[in-house]
Amino acid sequence: MTEKRISRWYFGGLASCGAACCTHPLDLIKVHLQTQQEVKKRMMGMAIHVVKNDGVLALYNGLSASLCRQMSYSLTRFAIYETVRDMMGSTNKGPMPFYQKVLLGAFGGFTGGFVGTPADMVNGLKRLFSGATMASSRGAMVTVGQLACYDQAKQLVLGTGIMGDNILTHFLSSFIAGGCATFLCQPLDVMKTRLMNSKGEYTGVTHCLRETAKLGPLAFYKGLVPAGIRLIPHTILTFIFLEQLKKYFGIRIIS
Repeated sequence: MTEKRISRWYFGGLASCGAACCTHPLDLIKVHLQTQQEVKKRMMGMAIHVVKNDGVLALYNGLSASLCRQMSYSLTRFAIYETVRDMMGSTNKGPMPFYQKVLLGAFGGFTGGFVGTPADMVNGLKRLFSGATMASSRGAMVTVGQLACYDQAKQLVLGTGIMGDNILTHFLSSFIAGGCATFLCQPLDVMKTRLMNSKGEYTGVTHCLRETAKLGPLAFYKGLVPAGIRLIPHTILTFIFLEQLKKYFGIRIIS
């Protein structure tokens, strides 16, 4: 008889909140860097500037909004992915094939992105759904990169027999997953930024896609390194917290 632990449906939301608490200062500094009129300060200089002017707690301005997002968007996508994966894992003899993980991740992320979009009914239903489409598409890409790739990377690492199911394996697998998520969602982030900063030169998402494509494939990956610096640590911390929650507080399954 062997005992294993599986995740509870809300663990993904809790783990994401823990990661957000650690990486929130990076997000805040990134926003400050993007909104400065002239390039005067780099990342470290901006962090010192914020702390000097407003104190250490200023690095956590807007944390409540970030946690609210994690408890809607991340909780939904993790709950769907992990619950369905564990249900299918209990009926099948082996792990899910990678293509099924990708499809499940895309569905979970799309739903999570929709749930995580603030329902601003004042702007009307059309506006709500147009905002939700981009958020849902990005949610699908990030979830495929994070959850599906994490599961697959962990399965491959454990399959080598060199490493056990420990924190080092979780770190390596989540690092790979963070890189995959950054690569997959960067084109959407570039388009979103171009649309937000446009002064009416794009008629819609398709027009923006065509115009960006004219600049070559690398145009979709502008700012890839800063995006990775933000997303990879968040992914690593999320999965390390999730695995620890699962290990100590997960549902016990004896087989």
